[in-house]
Amino acid sequence: MQTAAATVLFQGDSITDAGRDRARPDDLGHGYAALAAAALPGTPTVLNRGIGGDRLTDLRARWDADTLAHRPDLVSLLIGVNDTWRHHDSGLSSPVDTWEDEYRELLRRLHAHCAPRLVLIEPFLVPVTPDQWAWREDLDPRIHAVRRLAAEHDALLLAADGLLNQAARTAGDPTLIVIDGVHPTDLGHRLLADAWLNLVTGTGTGSDGGSDGGAA
Repeated sequence: MQTAAATVLFQGDSITDAGRDRARPDDLGHGYAALAAAALPGTPTVLNRGIGGDRLTDLRARWDADTLAHRPDLVSLLIGVNDTWRHHDSGLSSPVDTWEDEYRELLRRLHAHCAPRLVLIEPFLVPVTPDQWAWREDLDPRIHAVRRLAAEHDALLLAADGLLNQAARTAGDPTLIVIDGVHPTDLGHRLLADAWLNLVTGTGTGSDGGSDGGAA
């Protein structure tokens, strides 16, 4: 992919937000988006517009201002786990078929507006408590929906759920990869960044992935 003089936009929830300073439009936070941006070839303009706590409905409300207005050449999108989380801790309903239709409409509008290259990242969960295994009943259909949408829109698909769960099994401790089942540690973010770069540019960061963990 050619990234020189291009605009690359990372969009999503707190996993993408990763503590960015929203008072500074160019701040990328300290997560996978910042790691991936640092290794992109050329001199692209890289923006992070992830917002912690967002469900798909929140992203839809700010889609024009935080996505379309930038006319990005590449959009990387990770959304969905908060729809599952709020279902379990707050009883907020987000039926998967409606969720998929709303996600599809965001992508349709994006293509009609500026037709960027797309990277869709699966929402993921690496359970660290017994009760989180029950979340999979709600999350797994969303993962399959994202896979369908990636195929429909000729998007690159980052299969993050399998990637991080396999890393947790290899590590022998899921909290080395995610802090609370959802938010990656430094190692988890680096794994996401490497996978993202491999998809987009064919190269990873080359890191050994060492980390002592940290909040997204």
